Amino acid sequence: MTRSANDSPLDGIRVLDLTRLLPGPVASLVLADLGATVDKVEDPHGGDFARISGTQVAGHSALFHTLGRGKRSLVLDLKRPEGARVFRQLALKYDVVFEQFRPGVLDRLGVGHETLLADNPRLIICALTGYGQSGPLRDRAGHDINYLARAGLLGLQGPASGPPQVPAFQVADVSGGLWSAIAILAALRGRERSGRGGVLDIAMSDSVALFALPTLARLFVGDTPQAGQEMLTGGIAIYNTYETRDGEAVALGALEPKFFQTFCAHNGLEADFMLLVPGPHQVELKQRFADVFRSKTRAEWEQFSRDHDCCLEPVLRPDELLSDPHNVARGLFVERKAEEGTVVSLRTPVTPRDGAMRPAPKAGEHSDAILREAGFDESEITRLREAQVIR
Repeated sequence: MTRSANDSPLDGIRVLDLTRLLPGPVASLVLADLGATVDKVEDPHGGDFARISGTQVAGHSALFHTLGRGKRSLVLDLKRPEGARVFRQLALKYDVVFEQFRPGVLDRLGVGHETLLADNPRLIICALTGYGQSGPLRDRAGHDINYLARAGLLGLQGPASGPPQVPAFQVADVSGGLWSAIAILAALRGRERSGRGGVLDIAMSDSVALFALPTLARLFVGDTPQAGQEMLTGGIAIYNTYETRDGEAVALGALEPKFFQTFCAHNGLEADFMLLVPGPHQVELKQRFADVFRSKTRAEWEQFSRDHDCCLEPVLRPDELLSDPHNVARGLFVERKAEEGTVVSLRTPVTPRDGAMRPAPKAGEHSDAILREAGFDESEITRLREAQVIR
């Protein structure tokens, strides 16, 4: 998406963000990239743990430099009655409250959904949880791997026998965040017509099945997919990964006839439609393909792919991503100089291409400004700070 920093579709939308770590901050990062004012509310006893997750550079973790950029930070103790009162007053000035607590937590703090909506009927509350606001698992703790397991995605992953491989990425966390952003955008549009807000119930365990729909759809007709043996899960030779002569890897995704026919024609392999059919015959086919791939280095296969367009790509190592020519051309990773070192941030598809990225905030960096905008005067801000309700 090509968009100028001056062309911000969410300019004027204000989001009060109670989320932390990865799921909610992904959504609020998208909203900030689209021009919304996103104000993080962090507790005084550690704040967002993403700040300290992993290697530290220029005052934050490498992760937080991306998740926190473009946002402001208010440190507020919601566990104290005075903190809850401050939050209710703040919520009067916002379009969206975004929270990631288990159901009932905000009620116990005195700032539950019904309370906030009674104060501000136009407020949109997005409640992102692991298992949703209803159902027998609503109060259960979990992490990405648990949601993938419960949603059936982990059970589709190879190997074909034994427990599935742990994914190298957080699908449920990011998916829950992205669906939250979509729901918030839709609710903002709906409020333009109705004049009223409401509660959005987004569950990470609900959010991931769509990723596996081509495979899970077999369940809808009474057929059960097999782990690691389906067309898109490693069950066929023409949609798989292979080791090259130099010990690197490539990924082949030649599903359409024009692609697998091209690949086979230039590598001495027979091309017929049984290549698309999972089954026992694929064991021998995979071995033939593996032998072919071991005949060339990864660089030679890259050249082959440039010469013969057939859905073949190198499996890049993590250390190659920042310098990959395509990523560089797309501006996927952005460097900026800070006093404490070089900071690298990841662009989202909706991040404006021109205009500087605002850095991630220090904890409580904008507490005073946020409270002033909500109508608190200087004496009250001073009193709240002295009482350690804010920082």
